[in-house]
Amino acid sequence: MANSKYEYVRHFELADSLLPSTWLVVRIDGRGFHRFSQSHNFQKPNDRRSIELMNRCAIEVMKDIKDIILAYGESDEYSFIIPKTSNLYSRRASKISSTVVSLFASNFVMHWSEYFREDQLLYAPCFDSRTVCYPNDKILRDYLSWRQADCHINNLFNTTFWALVLKGGMTEIEAENKLKGTLSKDKNEILFTQYDINYNNIDAIYRKGSTIIRKKTEVSTISPRSGELITRTKLIPTAVYDDIIGQEFWDAHPELLEEKKKNNNHA
Repeated sequence: MANSKYEYVRHFELADSLLPSTWLVVRIDGRGFHRFSQSHNFQKPNDRRSIELMNRCAIEVMKDIKDIILAYGESDEYSFIIPKTSNLYSRRASKISSTVVSLFASNFVMHWSEYFREDQLLYAPCFDSRTVCYPNDKILRDYLSWRQADCHINNLFNTTFWALVLKGGMTEIEAENKLKGTLSKDKNEILFTQYDINYNNIDAIYRKGSTIIRKKTEVSTISPRSGELITRTKLIPTAVYDDIIGQEFWDAHPELLEEKKKNNNHA
């Protein structure tokens, strides 16, 4: 930036560097998505198109920002995990948050027609964003467990609620009143006895949410010089629908919590 008599205004900018040696979690959340889903005729209780579009956006974000090691999404929110050793954008909270959320939102608009082929995008979606520091592995895992538990609670409620409305003929107010004060076992009982729905048999993408990890994948390309088929193994962001609360997932992917030996610096 060229020096000028106006440069003093830079001193009004606040330093917002995040704590070093802590996990960074960027969580984006849809703003006004209840109205958005109604305006765009989302299917109830879950719209597979919306979930797969959200996953696509998260994958594109991870392709662009290599520091992100994992992302977890449910409903209209996504959390992106950046390791303790990362120096992404000098760990400036505003730059990290704004970059992730703008990338996500622009991809949401860009890829909308691929997933909602018969429904035109009527107006621009909006997402808010925040970046939070978590000091150790246990608290990071507890954070992710909290989000997956939230996914289960919300999905069980929504599945039961819309069964009462769409299959049981109740109004939305009647269904809401019926479910007030009910426990998980009560909702499972309603689904099974009244509608022959075993909640545990519902697709894991709805019950567990979506976890994006970098999986080793064989990618084949044609060499422009020799014309030969070349196969390489690359780490490709991929959606899985696993239980991330238990230990099994973390035992299968120990690299997620390992310290990165290389810091990537971004201007």
